[in-house]
Amino acid sequence: MLTHIHIWNFAIVESLDLELESGLSVLTGETGAGKSILLNALNLALGDRADSGVIRHGADKAEISVTFSTRTAPAAEAWLQERELDSAEECIIRRVVSASGPSRAFINGKPAPASDLRELGEMLVDLHGQHEHQSLLKREAQRQLLDDFAGHGPLLAELAESFQQWRTLENELIGLRQAASERNDRLELLRYQVQELENLALGEDELPRLEAEHRRLANASQLLETGQRLLHRLEGDDPATADSLLGQCNHDLRDMREADPALSDIAELLESATIQIHEAGSELRHYLDGLEQDPERLLEVEQRLATLQDLSRKHHCSPEELPALLPRLQQELASLEGAEVRADTISQEVAAALAQYHKLAGKLGRGRHNAAKRLGQTVTERMQTLGMEGGSFQVAIQALDADIPTPTGMERVEFVVSANPGQPLKPLAKVASGGELSRISLAIQVITAQNSRIPTLIFDEVDVGIGGRVAEIVGQLLRSLADHRQVICVTHLPQVAALGTHHLQVSKRSDTDTTISEIQTLSMDQRVDELARMLGGIEITDQTLSHAREMMERASGTRTANAAKG
Repeated sequence: MLTHIHIWNFAIVESLDLELESGLSVLTGETGAGKSILLNALNLALGDRADSGVIRHGADKAEISVTFSTRTAPAAEAWLQERELDSAEECIIRRVVSASGPSRAFINGKPAPASDLRELGEMLVDLHGQHEHQSLLKREAQRQLLDDFAGHGPLLAELAESFQQWRTLENELIGLRQAASERNDRLELLRYQVQELENLALGEDELPRLEAEHRRLANASQLLETGQRLLHRLEGDDPATADSLLGQCNHDLRDMREADPALSDIAELLESATIQIHEAGSELRHYLDGLEQDPERLLEVEQRLATLQDLSRKHHCSPEELPALLPRLQQELASLEGAEVRADTISQEVAAALAQYHKLAGKLGRGRHNAAKRLGQTVTERMQTLGMEGGSFQVAIQALDADIPTPTGMERVEFVVSANPGQPLKPLAKVASGGELSRISLAIQVITAQNSRIPTLIFDEVDVGIGGRVAEIVGQLLRSLADHRQVICVTHLPQVAALGTHHLQVSKRSDTDTTISEIQTLSMDQRVDELARMLGGIEITDQTLSHAREMMERASGTRTANAAKG
């Protein structure tokens, strides 16, 4: 529901803050006072093309901010949450038009493109008249409205689920069939590669062990020579060996310790070093005893490493990745070998899913044809009371290609209308008269009000070309519609204005420099004066005022009666 509009420096509006409520709000005023400015501002906030020409003379930018309660708009609430524009059941759309740069738009304080404003706006507001935002002119909205009227919600959900199941299986089958042409070549290659890797029998940690062994074998001669030299330096009969030198140090330190016990710690360290030298020599001797030059084994290791390098280049991976490659290729091989069997199974599942889809789609189609007759008859009957005697409304249903399922069924739905007798039925979007279009839209909305998805309806000059009894009927229909949703109506007829729950008056004042448009909410006495102006024009007589009061009293009785029915 639209709860607040703020307009700043837009057209001839300097600043306007307007609170809106549920029910029927009527908007009246002298011709040229600026009634259309409010709707133009709302259109701009909901994604219309921005033009710097809308900026009030003398200002550098214009700003429009509209606030909606999304409590009764679950689709809009879900849309906001999906884009992380959480609203806490409130949505604020803001549009700024600058004279020096592009316009900017925000949804709940976050920048947004104009396309998002339009998409969100179509879930919140429906403008009826000669406006772009009228969803009723779109075939998809007409299809939704017919399905809502018929109560097809659960069936549509079941059909969409069936469609998704069929499409998933169909895509899998298409993938299998497309792969079939390459399957044999790939199978042959995979079998060769898997066999090659299986014969290789590469262990998980074999590569680092091979590399370490290769380094040892390749350097065996140097390791033996250097190791023997090192062993000779550690121990032996030569007085210059580490063992002999440490022995002499220990002997001298024992003599010193007898003179000064404070050297005991140093003596213990030297003894420990002597023990470690002995252990190091023993380990080195053991290592050298086991070390030998083995050219044959070195050749084997080099050939093994060369094989690993060749395979890694062939598979475009590092040698370290080869152990993990085999299970992946084995899995792909198993998948391809089972693809033919899987294709046969999937083909049967696709046929079963498609049969189930067509069963549900057929049921939906029959329901749509029945609902189309009922909706067409009911709207046609309503048109006769709205100044379109002899007019006709039908819901045209065209079958789609049975070989191409859609998530919403196998029919295209379109509203067609003839506003006058003798005229051919034409698509609703091509009805020439804005007033006729608004009244037809009103009739449809009243009939389908219980199932509508959009919480706010705005009718711009729905009363064009009518008067008297028809005008009062239009007002009553608007008032009835407002029992279910918020309705805002721009009107020139007192019969319609009298039935409003709230009455907003647009006025214009000028001085030597500026012209400013303003909107005020009228009290009961002010409403009588405004109705008298609408009835009598410039000269308002006591009789005109009396007639206006009578209209208000009669409208009040209608409102009370409607409330009692509700």
